[in-house]
Formats: sequence, C-alpha cells, structure tokens
Amino acid sequence: MRKIFVYFLLMGAMVVSSCGKKSPDEKKSKGAKSKTEFPKEVKDLLAKMSVEEKAGQMTQIDIRNLLNDGYGNTDQKINAEKLAEAIQKYHVGSLLNCIHAYTPEKWIELITQIQDEAMKTPNKIPILYGTDAVHGVGFISGATLFPHNIGLAATRNDALVKEAGHITAIEARSVGFTWNFAPVLDVGREPYWSRLEETFGEDVYLCKQMGNAAIIGMESPGLNSNQGVAACMKHFIGYSAPKNGIDRTQAHLPEIVLREYYLPPFAEAVRNGVATVMINSAEINGIPTHGNKSLLTDLLRDELGFEGMACSDWEDIIRLHTWHKVAATPKEAVAMAVNAGVDMSMVPNDFSFPQYVVELVNEGKISKERLDEAVGRILTLKHKLGLFANPMPDTTHIKTIGSEKHQQVALEAARESIVLLENKNSLLPLKSNARILVAGPCANSVTALNSSWSYTWQGDVASLYPEEATTVVSSLEAKFGKGNVISNAVADFDAVANYDAAFIRKNAGSSDVIVLCLGEPAYAEQPGVIKDLNLPAEQKELVRAAKQTGKPVVLLLIEGRPRLLPEVADLADAVLLCFRPGNTGGTAIAEILAGDVNPSARMPFTYPRYNGDIILYDHKWKEIEQQLKAGVADTLAFNPQWEFGRGLSYTTFEFSNLKTDKQEFSKSDSVKVDVTVKNTGERAGKVSVELYSRDHFASITPNVRRLRKYSKIELNPGESKEITFYVNAEDLAFVSKEHVRITEPGKFDLMVEGQKTVIELK
Repeated sequence: MRKIFVYFLLMGAMVVSSCGKKSPDEKKSKGAKSKTEFPKEVKDLLAKMSVEEKAGQMTQIDIRNLLNDGYGNTDQKINAEKLAEAIQKYHVGSLLNCIHAYTPEKWIELITQIQDEAMKTPNKIPILYGTDAVHGVGFISGATLFPHNIGLAATRNDALVKEAGHITAIEARSVGFTWNFAPVLDVGREPYWSRLEETFGEDVYLCKQMGNAAIIGMESPGLNSNQGVAACMKHFIGYSAPKNGIDRTQAHLPEIVLREYYLPPFAEAVRNGVATVMINSAEINGIPTHGNKSLLTDLLRDELGFEGMACSDWEDIIRLHTWHKVAATPKEAVAMAVNAGVDMSMVPNDFSFPQYVVELVNEGKISKERLDEAVGRILTLKHKLGLFANPMPDTTHIKTIGSEKHQQVALEAARESIVLLENKNSLLPLKSNARILVAGPCANSVTALNSSWSYTWQGDVASLYPEEATTVVSSLEAKFGKGNVISNAVADFDAVANYDAAFIRKNAGSSDVIVLCLGEPAYAEQPGVIKDLNLPAEQKELVRAAKQTGKPVVLLLIEGRPRLLPEVADLADAVLLCFRPGNTGGTAIAEILAGDVNPSARMPFTYPRYNGDIILYDHKWKEIEQQLKAGVADTLAFNPQWEFGRGLSYTTFEFSNLKTDKQEFSKSDSVKVDVTVKNTGERAGKVSVELYSRDHFASITPNVRRLRKYSKIELNPGESKEITFYVNAEDLAFVSKEHVRITEPGKFDLMVEGQKTVIELK
C-alpha cells in the first residue's frame, strides 16, 4: 500500500495544508465550548427560569392545536384559552404550521397575537415560529415558489440558489416566520425515495455547494435582520438512503459510506455556521437517529463542532416508543432523545413532552446540565434572531411577497432548471406558428409543476394557487396563440380525459407536433411512496399513440424523481426533463419550446433505464462489469436512460486545450487547471463547465469519476473563453478504512467533456 497523507482527521473540520490537523484535545475543547458558552443574557435568563419553563422552551407545537376548530382550520382564528394554556401553563417555546396557506395579513395577525401572549409571561421569552419554506414560503398565499431543489441542482448556478434562499427569507420574515426547516442536505442517491425532489441530487459536491448556497442566502443578511431567517440543515443524517426506498424507513450504511457520501454537505453547513439542524426520522443500522448519541453528540457536536440548536422532526421522539420499539414507554423515549442530543421536540400535538422532561429532570434521568445546554441553545437562537429586542413581525418587506421582482428570479431559475435530454433532427425549437397538440396528465396541472410544500403539505389543492400560476397548456396558448393549441387536458391528474389516446389520433392531422406532458402528480413524504419506478402504462400508451400518427413527438417529463419509460423513450423526437419547476414553470417550458430561451441545465442524477439497473454515475469499476460467459466479461452494465451531467443546448460548444500548470504536486500545492470553451453554434447559450477526477489506484476502490468543480458561463456565437479551476489534495480526498479523510500519492485523471490530463501527487 502506498504511503498515506492525512489531510484532516475530522470529516467536518475544515483543514487546509497550512493549518495542520487538530489534536484530540482541540476537538474535545471545541465540543465542550459548543455546550457551555452562551451569551450573558442567556446565562442570566437560565438562572431565573424554573425547570417547567425550561422544559416548555424545548417544546414545539403545531398551531392547529390552538385554533378554534383545531385541524378543521375553517375560521383561521386562535382560541385565546388554548393559546394561554400553551404559553402560560406549559411555557411552549416554539410553534410551527402545517396548515394550508394564509394571506400575509392573516399571518401577521396570528403571530402578533402569539407574541403578545408570550410577552405576558414572567420572563417575556418570545416564540420561535418555524415553517417548511422548502422551495419558497409555501404557507403564505401568493408567495414566490421556485423550482424544487432537484431542479435548482440542474441549473448548476449557485448564485441563483443563493438568491432563491434570500428571497425566501425576506418573504418569510415579513410575516414573522423566523425559522425555516430547509434546506434538505440529504444526498439523493435513492431514486425511489419520495423526497428526492427536495434534494440537490445524487452528487456529494453538488449537494454541498448548492445546499450551502441556500443557507448563505437565508442567513447571510444576519439572523437579526428583517431579511434573514434561521436555516435548518436536514435531515441529519442518512435519511435519504432508505433500504427499501420507503420514506422514514431504515438505512443500512457502513460508516465509511456515511462519511464519504452523506456527511460532507452537513459538515460544510457547520463550517458556514448554520443555525439549526433537524434529525433524521428513520434509523441507521438498527439505531433510530433520534436516540443515537454517537451521531447527535459525538459526531455532530464534538467532531463537527456544531454549536446551533437541534430539533426533532414531526412526532419522532414519541416514535422511539411507538414505531421503533427501542423505548418501552413514551417517557423513556423522551429521556433517550434528549440525552442523545435533541434540544427541541416537534411534539407536535400535545403537552406530554414538557411534562416528561420535568419528571425526568426531577428524577435525575436528564441532568440539569443537559437541560440548560438544550435550553441555552434555544434561547441563544432567539437572541441571535433579535426576537428578544422585537418579537413582532417586521412588515418592512411585506409588499415584496410574490412581487414581480421575486417572480422574475423564480422564472430565471425555472428556465435554467429544465434539461433538454433529446432533440432529434433539431426538432426544437418549434416554429412560432406551430400548431401544437397537447395531452397528458401534467398538461393542465399547476399542482404537478409544484408538488410538495406548495400552499399545502402535499401541494395538491389547485384552488390555493395564485391566479398568475401557469400550466403548460395556458403557457403554450400565450406563447403560440390560443388558436394554435389543441388540448383536452384537465387539472385532475387522474381524469380519464388526460389518458385519451383516441383524442390524440383524432386531432393529430390538424397539428404540426404533439407535446405529451407526462410524469407524477403532486405528493410529499409518505403519500408519495411508490413500489415501481416505471411510468404508468396508460402514460406510455399515449407515447405509442402519438408516434403512430407520424407527427413529431415531444415529451415533457414533469416529475420529482426518474419515472422509467424504456419501451417508449426512443419513440420521442425530443425530451425535456422539467422536474418541479414551480409557478413560473409553464412559462419557462413554453419559452424553451419556442426558442426564446436556450436550455442550459444538466442532469443532477442518473436516470435509470430499468428498475433493476440503478447504478449511480460515481459508481465503482466492478459495478459495471458483467461476465457474459466463462472467461468473457464486459463493462456494459452501466446503461442508464440518461447520464448524470447530460444536458443539450440549441447551440454547440467545443472544449479544448485542457492543461495544468504542473503535472506533479505536493500536499501543500494547488494545481491550476485551464480549459477553453467555444460556442461553435449560431446562437448565444449558457453552459456548465464540469471538472471530474478519477484516482488511478487507491486503498479504497476508487470511483469511476467524481465531480470536483463546476462553473456556468454564457457565450455568444463564435465566442471562446478559458475557464480556470484550482484543485488541491483535499479536493481529491476520500474516506479511508480508518474513517478519516486522506489523499494518497499517485496519479489522477482530470476530465472535462472528453478532455483528459493526468496529475500526480508525490
């Protein structure tokens, strides 16, 4: 084995060559610091608070429990007695909402009433109000909704992701939402998983870069600013790798895999000072994460140095008892989770949690030190958010909610998120006077364009969407003229009309092109679970019917994960993967079909061809080898429908002259990598320049390739530009058998679009 250079012993510790590695004492010191050092105001307040008050601060309740009609949610009014009980009797420290969207004015009224009640308590501790603003503030009527993260990942545009996070923070803060349960930093490596649309895809580096761009966008104005909110990295850790693909089910993850593929985005977020973390609802290797102290304290706190507040996900502490069966009683479940490192419980529907905490502290089963540690983190966050100074909603930016300026950013994000996968004989863009037959279940569905966390949890109530939200049909009518668009599509995804092949055959003769809008209805979490990735048969039949007419066929795939169509994919003349592009998605699709916008997105995941052929782009060499007969093998097992990184344009780009400033480098060096890109087509276009690496040999089997850097540029026809990346030994590191990040001496391929060069670490 070659000599090993260890660049950093801790997965989450940021180390450059000049810093050296941290000693065990330094690591312990950082962990201890995160547990004990709170602002003086927080220490003074802790000294005055009773155990009951502290237990209440650790409690988060769904606002529906305080409404006059509870979950019925018809009059949108808080019951004063229920509110007083929650805040005065149980000292609840946080509320959240999972109700359908309210107007900004209604939210301001409700949150003002809540904070008024909090100001009547002896210590006047404000309420921390949280919401799931996953792709915009989906619980505010008319709020700006962006493409889901999976589409944002396709943009390869970190600046757009940051701006989307910033706009989300502005709109949330303007009604009094100060805590956003986003972004999802789970790496999306399981295509069955129903929350794949909330991830930034399957690549570690892409998730790390884009997830943290979102966090910076939300938090960088300052947590106490009227343009900032506390972000929440979620779901720590391994949540996106369910063994059977079903949401909230167990994962089998060896530590080396956990650290190599799932930890880096969280480690990067910690380095950037993210305010909060939400815990994985499921279990890893038989241990529920909410009760796993080695993950929540040893790894998250002591190793990574996370100093923020850790909250549970929905009802997940009691589920240590009801689901996971590792706690014999609900009370034991509370002790297990709190002692493991959970600071706040999203209970969310009763007051059992604070009562159990009080009993456990009095019995010595939760120490007073641990109690103060958890509450200190919560109070510190409230101080950082400026809630003690002014707990009321700051309405300075209330008129920006859903504003034209914000919608334009969402539209640009949608434009850059849509991937052109196929374009035979340059069918697209269509002529301006093209007669278009539009069919399929997603054609007239605004909910399919948005899906989860869109004005409701499931995003499936069309009546709650703003009038300005477009569908594919309405957008094509606006772009090509109503008289040039023929469609019988309706909003109800399951309606018979959406699957009427006879309609296609009947009307094809009066059309120039057939556009089929296929994919998935809106869903979130467990209601979105499926057992087969194949696109439903009735949707595939639409493709066959369209092809039989002899007219060109364009497929628009509107979906949150890859739905398979191997039998009919080749029947299409053009394919666009639209993901969940948001309220402006229909407009963006029409602009691309018309050629007003040149597509520039790249695939954020590997699109499988078959259910049994799920191999990711960064696979190992042996994964793609198959032995056809004794002594004869090939490496053709990797045969996806569309590869990670694929993305066509209406222009062409030429990559050339890949070079480095040195062929050999040391652990203290950076290698300068240059490549020239030229637009060789006839129109301007954006292109993502992506640098991949491959280790020739390593002590852990190397990946076939890994994305290391990317940069998105725009070039006019005939224009060329030299792009520069810098690569150091840390960029090429991997997790060793000893579970530390290392870079071993040896040769590495650096690759950009068919160009390759070799560098060697000496």
